[in-house]
Amino acid sequence: MLKKLVLGSLLAAASLAASAEQYLIDVRSPEEFAEAHADGAVNIPVDEVSQKISEITQDHDADIYVYCRSGRRAGVAQQVLNGMGYRKVTNLGTLADAQAFVAKEKEAAPAAQ
Repeated sequence: MLKKLVLGSLLAAASLAASAEQYLIDVRSPEEFAEAHADGAVNIPVDEVSQKISEITQDHDADIYVYCRSGRRAGVAQQVLNGMGYRKVTNLGTLADAQAFVAKEKEAAPAAQ
């Protein structure tokens, strides 16, 4: 009986982990975003992150990935979001880094199912 409870809890935890919210945010200007962006990204310019993040998520445990042209603005956005209580913010760096991240996530997705 105890083994079934433990196994059930582990399966429930794994299911929650698999359904965790993830957000990819391009913190460049709208013009830069229009030229090119990573699949699935939303555009919130770095100077608007603190005002607009709640439109995307209010879950402070959501996985948030930010990127820009060089990684600098993404670093600023990461600090702002951390200061607002968002705990899982990752600076992916550049657009190319974000595109590679998305490609890797897509490859891993079928294996997770």
